[in-house]
Amino acid sequence: MIISVPATSANLGPGFDSLGLSVDLRNRVEFKPSRFFSIAIKGEGENNPRLKGNNLFVSIFNDHYKRLTQRRQNFKFVFYNQIPMTRGLGSSSAAIVSAISTAHEAAGVRVSKRRILNHALVYEPHPDNIAPAVMGGFNAATVEKQKVFSQKKHLPDYLKAVVVIPNKPMSTAKSRTALPRSYSKENAVYNLSHTALTVAAFFNEDWEMLRLAAQDRFHQKARMKILPELFAVQKMAYEEGALMSTLSGSGSTFFNMAYDEDAPKLAASFQQRFPDFTVKVLDFDNDGLIIKR
Repeated sequence: MIISVPATSANLGPGFDSLGLSVDLRNRVEFKPSRFFSIAIKGEGENNPRLKGNNLFVSIFNDHYKRLTQRRQNFKFVFYNQIPMTRGLGSSSAAIVSAISTAHEAAGVRVSKRRILNHALVYEPHPDNIAPAVMGGFNAATVEKQKVFSQKKHLPDYLKAVVVIPNKPMSTAKSRTALPRSYSKENAVYNLSHTALTVAAFFNEDWEMLRLAAQDRFHQKARMKILPELFAVQKMAYEEGALMSTLSGSGSTFFNMAYDEDAPKLAASFQQRFPDFTVKVLDFDNDGLIIKR
């Protein structure tokens, strides 16, 4: 049994805690029953011994497997991780979604993606990452009565994601402390209107509109001050023709969208200017959670 979940980029500028999309950078878990419990990690996190003793996936898996079967059983888990940790690309959401899915598969209980998404809400109260992780594509999402309601837009092949991954992490909890305690009516209306325009631009495939639509007054500047080089990343992105350039989640990664013919040049410019950062050109993912039985 193989279960994989894509990386995600959330907020997308003004869509604070409500907008997100998925990119083709996946974490995969293989599992099977075993006499003894064991974990092997390959890729991101393989050199972090704490992950074997304090593993978010295993904790959530055990909760759901026990709920579904009323028993405990040992499994052998092998994780193949591509999503950088604590970099704003949804590694926690990927762990949550894959753990819930794996528990249901191990228990022999088939559930819909929508049910998995609502289970994930218990561990991640903001749907901007978990919705695209499960559904794939671009998602606008909200929470009502402890359920996620979302709309998905398929992303075309002629667009690419160019992600700039700094060599420094940025925890979501710490970056939230940098946010204002309150917002003016003017700034609230500004973000509401720009979020609406961003969603309309995605669904109408008016990619040229995103440069204007993705402007934000809620969270980006406050978080970017933690790692000031990010201002230069965004400035360069727009100078080099990016369609949009936004902080990925709470950072530290910066997400950029470009046409496929422009993406290699944009990535090369980033790598030359920021040699200590990792730059990746990625396809967008439209599948979300994948289960291979």
